[in-house]
Amino acid sequence: MENFLPFALPDIGEEEIAEVVDSLKSNWLTTGAKTKRFERDFAEFIGYGVEAIAVNSATSGLHLALEALGISHGDEVITTTHTFTATAEVIRYLGANPVFVDIDPVTLNIDPIKIAAAITPLTKAIIPVHFGGLACNMEPILAIARKYGLKVIEDAAHAIPTTYQGKLIGSLDSDATVYSFYATKPIATGEGGMLVTRNPQVAQRCRVMRLHGISRDVFDRYSSTKPSWYYEVVAPGFKYNMTDLAASLGIHQLKKVWLFQEKRTAIAKRYDAELAALPLHLPAKPLNGDTHSWHLYVIRLDESAKVNRNTFIEQLAAKGIGCSVHYIPLHLQPYWRDTYHLHSEKFPCASHAYERIVSLPIYTKMTEADQTRVIEVVKKTLL
Repeated sequence: MENFLPFALPDIGEEEIAEVVDSLKSNWLTTGAKTKRFERDFAEFIGYGVEAIAVNSATSGLHLALEALGISHGDEVITTTHTFTATAEVIRYLGANPVFVDIDPVTLNIDPIKIAAAITPLTKAIIPVHFGGLACNMEPILAIARKYGLKVIEDAAHAIPTTYQGKLIGSLDSDATVYSFYATKPIATGEGGMLVTRNPQVAQRCRVMRLHGISRDVFDRYSSTKPSWYYEVVAPGFKYNMTDLAASLGIHQLKKVWLFQEKRTAIAKRYDAELAALPLHLPAKPLNGDTHSWHLYVIRLDESAKVNRNTFIEQLAAKGIGCSVHYIPLHLQPYWRDTYHLHSEKFPCASHAYERIVSLPIYTKMTEADQTRVIEVVKKTLL
């Protein structure tokens, strides 16, 4: 087998390494000055007066947002079946119930028409997921939310620096937006995430609940030059804070976000040009000049392809090319399927897409030779 080409790799430079070393030498390793700096930088990046709360994962951020917005036992939250389980599991953390709906067959994002049809008197919120880095059609989603008095929490794990109608995801009129900085994401801190909101009450609640429901920031208490030991536990919170070590990476990854997006876009454009004649469907493109983060490059094999999806992945793996599948829809996962009595017939678009989707390698450290190798193997496998 040739040298293995992975599906994704982080792009860590000397700036990140130096910042981490500086944090190690500072003797402050947990949430502190670097995390606050990353939060300020991120809020400035998104703009529109948002507040940013750094967390240890996007999962944590989604949980905090739902809790701060009052989602509780017996409530319903509408989301897509075409997502990672974290999007739905946080709803269950609060005793609420996810209501899964189907996707648009072209964009693979949640279908606003299906959202409207799924609303009941128990519905309290919507979690749209910007799949692969392509923005959901947010205008009708936000209109539905306003009509029915629902909260909107955007799962933007893939979506930095994605834009919708010229505005960065995170600056729209939703109640909160949550990003992931997992190792494979457009910017990476290993583990980590960020929650942004323009609602000061939501921001304050998330900060308190992020660290055990304590009323005062730990860094402020331990770094004060005056006696500052007193604190109060005002709620049964969680342990969701980001460390300064992770924030040290994030500070510099954020500075490179547009450069990373430019590199990913170049890879996506070359894939588009080289693969267009093959028996497959290329990923949907953003409309009206908007920005796609290109976290994922997801093709769908055509029914006329000479191999099925599983065989395609096996043959690429045999040639040392790493691929993935995003996602196995939640209505096919045992817990969600059995708990909520879900059937594929209710989700025809997601079910059909799942049988054919493949995520090809796309990451900023890919060389032209790396991409040439992927393209040649894909062509040989399908022609």
